[in-house]
Amino acid sequence: MNNSSRTWLPLLLVSTVLSACTSSQYGRYQQKHDSIPTRLPSSHELEDAIPRAEPPSRGGNKNYQVRGKNYQVLASAKGFEQTGTASWYGKKFHGHLTSNGEIYNMYGMSAAHKNLPLPTYAKVTNTANNKSVIVRVNDRGPFHQNRVIDLSYSAAFKLDMLKTGTAQVRIQAITEFDQYGRAIIPGTNPELPVNTSQNTDIVQTANNDVTSAQELVQSSVNTAASFASGPVNNVTPNDPKINSNSTNASHSTLSAAQATPIDSGGYNKVIQVFVTRDKNTADKTVAALSSLYQITAQSAEYQGLYRIQIGPFQQSSRLQQVLEQLKSSGYPNAFIKTLVPGQ
Repeated sequence: MNNSSRTWLPLLLVSTVLSACTSSQYGRYQQKHDSIPTRLPSSHELEDAIPRAEPPSRGGNKNYQVRGKNYQVLASAKGFEQTGTASWYGKKFHGHLTSNGEIYNMYGMSAAHKNLPLPTYAKVTNTANNKSVIVRVNDRGPFHQNRVIDLSYSAAFKLDMLKTGTAQVRIQAITEFDQYGRAIIPGTNPELPVNTSQNTDIVQTANNDVTSAQELVQSSVNTAASFASGPVNNVTPNDPKINSNSTNASHSTLSAAQATPIDSGGYNKVIQVFVTRDKNTADKTVAALSSLYQITAQSAEYQGLYRIQIGPFQQSSRLQQVLEQLKSSGYPNAFIKTLVPGQ
């Protein structure tokens, strides 16, 4: 099991997606320790990520510092190879923002690395059994001992490393493409299809207008949030803090967060996820919730508080389904709320 503390992650509301703090004890997560998911990956979720040429992410590519140690982000992944210990991260982090502003999906083929540019596609091979996966690196870490990469649950499952929790791996960056746009995989010559759409394993925030965790910390370090519908309690971010030489985050305005009050369209049941005083936090959370669950998410402003809600729902069965998904993904205090006009 991966015991990596993922120390960059508990930057309260740096990862603004689904990440309100109910308790300062565990930071922005509702689980103290990571845990294994309740189901196995499907056959579709075990498919390799399809490499494609992508520009660098707008966030997550600046040099940074964790616990006094400086980390340099590579300018290019070309020719990159590395061997070392791989770990994996799962349920505790599912649904939260990665370093480049995407949402971590433990069933996607993704990974975290301390130095590779974001995003980078890489072939990861378990040297003990020669099994390999292709992942898309979109996150920072692991910051635990000598581990070199943190893999998603599906990637770890495919490498057959869940029983041991860690494995010795070889990482090979994928940076070359042929004239047809097909990736040239190190050590192989596969006929990969040209990927003409976004990788379905990755859910991106609206318009890809995201900023890095390091950039967001400056604007959100004093932000507080709560799942409760009452007053928001200020929570101090857990140490260690990540310091960056980045500039202040740009603040995008997302139309979904403008509704005050929410227009229920005749239906009045929503799921309230959390409350925040920070509009930027609310805007980014709304975009990410909508992308992750494919349901309208809105921010209802009331007396200076932004209540992040999903819905309204047309079917009670779907309402209960999404509520359970939120609770099982680390948000046990999400609750169903009946909308009150003007509130």
